[in-house]
Amino acid sequence: MLSRLHTSTRRVVSLSSRGLATRRKITPTPLPPQVLHNLPPVPEEIERAPEDEPAYYHRKPVNSAHCIDVAKQQISTLDSAALSPNGSVVHGHYGDLGDAAAAIPLEYLSLLRPAAEGAAALRIVLSKAKHDGHGTVLIYGASQANGLATAQLASSAGHAVVAVVGAEHSGNDTMMESVKGLLAEPGTAVPEEYALSKKNFADLVKGISSGDEGIATPTAEEYLADFKENLLKYVEAFPDTRPAAVEEEHLDFKYMEKDRESFELNMEAFLEQYPPGAPPIDPAKLDAFFTTEQYEIFREKFWKQTSGVISGDDTPFSAPHIAKELSEAPEKLDHRTYPGAGEAVPYSFSVLNQYFPEGTEAKAGGPIMGAIIVVTPTLQAAAEKVASAKTLRAKGEALQFLTSAQRAAYGAAASVAQQARLAGAPIVAVGGELPGLDAVGKPTEADVKEALSAMDIDENGESRLNYFVQVYRASDYAFYADYAIHKASEPLAGPRQIVVTK
Repeated sequence: MLSRLHTSTRRVVSLSSRGLATRRKITPTPLPPQVLHNLPPVPEEIERAPEDEPAYYHRKPVNSAHCIDVAKQQISTLDSAALSPNGSVVHGHYGDLGDAAAAIPLEYLSLLRPAAEGAAALRIVLSKAKHDGHGTVLIYGASQANGLATAQLASSAGHAVVAVVGAEHSGNDTMMESVKGLLAEPGTAVPEEYALSKKNFADLVKGISSGDEGIATPTAEEYLADFKENLLKYVEAFPDTRPAAVEEEHLDFKYMEKDRESFELNMEAFLEQYPPGAPPIDPAKLDAFFTTEQYEIFREKFWKQTSGVISGDDTPFSAPHIAKELSEAPEKLDHRTYPGAGEAVPYSFSVLNQYFPEGTEAKAGGPIMGAIIVVTPTLQAAAEKVASAKTLRAKGEALQFLTSAQRAAYGAAASVAQQARLAGAPIVAVGGELPGLDAVGKPTEADVKEALSAMDIDENGESRLNYFVQVYRASDYAFYADYAIHKASEPLAGPRQIVVTK
């Protein structure tokens, strides 16, 4: 290996920094003879990493994990989890966790405090709710560690969750889809910007809690009327007097005469991709004989043709020609076998038999149980400025002079709280205090146990509580700790919890 490095004239080296890779060519300087003489001998057999853990073989062992204390610009000593000499896990806030933490990664255990806060917030809201059983829980700040815990714990307990993701992370599409994916239907997640439209947000909450999505179901006659109107417009726009169903202007020759022959050859190939034009249809016959049953027969033929296309069947098919035939010579519908007729094709839509197959109907989330407002720095600053104003005019001025981020956070959180207030449901603040709201305060021992239970991985490799974690191993490189602090404290930090391991 030494001789190869010494005699090589150039080689390619790959450099990477946080996933961004560059490549450059370098020419190594030959090693001086005196350096070569002092190098230790190369062992005949090189110790290799075990096949089952090659990625960690040369790394230093990890025995602690720490969250970032953004306010103090340092890694936290309290939001931390470390292995004790006897092998148990000791948490900075809650001490020795015993056997309950045996199957939970240290990175997750460093997030135990916000997880316990989420459990406490849900416990308090449910204890104060006017209703028993399952219902709808509203959450502002669902991408924060405690808000994400609350959302998942509520969803896993059978409640429908309407989660609002603050502007810190609402612009991240992956984060939005991930939060939605963690919530069972009919629960959902929306960005802060959506909650600012109070009418839209109120309709969303009402639809999820009641199961009424507000979507009117047209009758078979209404579907048929739309179909006839569109069919007659299609017949007029694309008559079969043209070689294909294209606009007439596409057929015009506007070029030099010497190019006409090539144009016609190219047009023939071009028009083959389009269906034929529509034959003339008598509106009176269409109105008299093309009934809802004939429309269902038409849809059945169209459904079979679609299935044929998927399976590679190239049988010619012209929808307007079939509609014309049915309006002149109506067929008889077999009410036992047409698509949508009960067991024949249970998931096929039918205008005559409109129903939701079992398991697909909209579920009602249940009455609003309460609202949980996560105290973010932006929201806290806005709420304190508005609360300090003594008169209505002063409050208006305070709102006017908030930053756009503060105003949006305040408006979205107020929208969430208003829905709970209108339902007479409790509202609590978690992760801090907000003027006029009850604060969750310090989690109880039962809350900590609930958080540990939710983090625990079951026999299927799943858990009720999951986080987005980015780990920097300071045991590998000490400067990772400083870099992690920088990443955690930058404006609009990414939608993940940054953890430093040592």
